[in-house]
Amino acid sequence: MTGRFPLDPVALTQSLVAIDSRNPDLVPGGPGESVCANHLADVLSEWGFAVSIQEIAPSRSNVLARIGPSGKSPLILNGHLDVVGTDNMVHEPFVPDIRNDRIYGRGATDMKSGIACMCVAAARASTRSALTSEIIIAAVCDEEFGSLGTRTLLANGLHGTAAIVTEPTRLAVCTGHRGFAWIRIDVEGHAAHGSRYDLGVDAVMHAGLLLAAIDRFDASMMPSRAHALLGRPSLHASMIEGGTGWSTYPESCTLRIERRTVPGETGDSVKAEFEALCRTLHNERRSFKATVTLELYQPASDLAVEAPLTLAMTSALEKEMLPAPIEGLSCWTDAALFNAAGIPALCFGPGDIALAHAAEEWVTLDDIHHATAVLERVCAGWGK
Repeated sequence: MTGRFPLDPVALTQSLVAIDSRNPDLVPGGPGESVCANHLADVLSEWGFAVSIQEIAPSRSNVLARIGPSGKSPLILNGHLDVVGTDNMVHEPFVPDIRNDRIYGRGATDMKSGIACMCVAAARASTRSALTSEIIIAAVCDEEFGSLGTRTLLANGLHGTAAIVTEPTRLAVCTGHRGFAWIRIDVEGHAAHGSRYDLGVDAVMHAGLLLAAIDRFDASMMPSRAHALLGRPSLHASMIEGGTGWSTYPESCTLRIERRTVPGETGDSVKAEFEALCRTLHNERRSFKATVTLELYQPASDLAVEAPLTLAMTSALEKEMLPAPIEGLSCWTDAALFNAAGIPALCFGPGDIALAHAAEEWVTLDDIHHATAVLERVCAGWGK
């Protein structure tokens, strides 16, 4: 295949990393993904894909590209084009240098190398033999903030028999990851002069009672809910705000709690747990009053280890003479949205999630080449 763009995952990774696609919802003034999306669309068009660009919002675009027999057992390869901010990075964020067999740059691991691997894998599988199934490239915007890109594709009817999200997994097959719920708890007090203990109700003190109850709940209940691959669910108190001055009983106090969930837990079940803690405290101390609000919920992701997609991934790894570990992933990904939509999904890709969003971000060339070879085998064999 000849043309402007070599069929090379390293070269494609470098060209994608060189484009600043910081998410403007995370970085004020960030340019968004459209320039990066347009570049990838040009590459895929040259490689023989049927390509469309979908503008989701100003400067926010998805790339949807198809190759192989139309509509037949579609396999979706998904990755996000947006990256996070670059403050405090110790190397140039958008100069994708290769040093010590590593590509450096913001997005090198999370997750432009994964996008490069999946695109080259699909193109190579198509050129080397006739594909049995359609391969759909879904390179999306906004995963790092609200997953608007993948949500829009699914809402518009994107369908497949399976989906591989090429997030950095160190080449492990990650069949599940935790979800999360953001919980806001508004604790009610009664404002009064600091000398009027008979009138004042201290919302901050009551919030402290609630934090102690949450800590006990975390220690006593969470370990019993451990998932085989993901471990126990968890929570932490992210923020607390309340009070107006030294000599005033605080009228209100707001807690913000992040609760990381395992498969089987829901946003409603998490909210109910905190409401139960608040009711118990109210029964013990009638002046305690609080309102629990579920601000955001993202589901956990879980795919059976015996699912066809899991078996296809482990088989491809073994044929490449690589280890084939099945693991859980600590972070949240768009794989959960695919599974929730009835499309079996897992994560597999080059790089280490520990380097994502870090001051130093890089991916090894070996990881890129291995991931591409594994994904090519899966693309070539899917549907047979």
